[in-house]
Amino acid sequence: MCKHMFVGKTITITREAYEALAREKRGNESFSDVVLRLTRKAKLSDYYGTWKMDDAEYEKLAKELRGIWKGWTGEVVENT
Repeated sequence: MCKHMFVGKTITITREAYEALAREKRGNESFSDVVLRLTRKAKLSDYYGTWKMDDAEYEKLAKELRGIWKGWTGEVVENT
């Protein structure tokens, strides 16, 4: 007996939706794979390490965050 059985469903989508899905396809990915990938709820940890920033960008971001934190707490936050 077959352990896995493919059960398909037919859906109707607009040409615009089809073209949008087609643009999202990666390599040999099926449309089902695309839909599942795009609708999957991601965890924050899925993105760990994906933002590559240089030292200048880090310093700018840290400075902006320190200003925001100071506004919330009224305290000066030391450089970390």
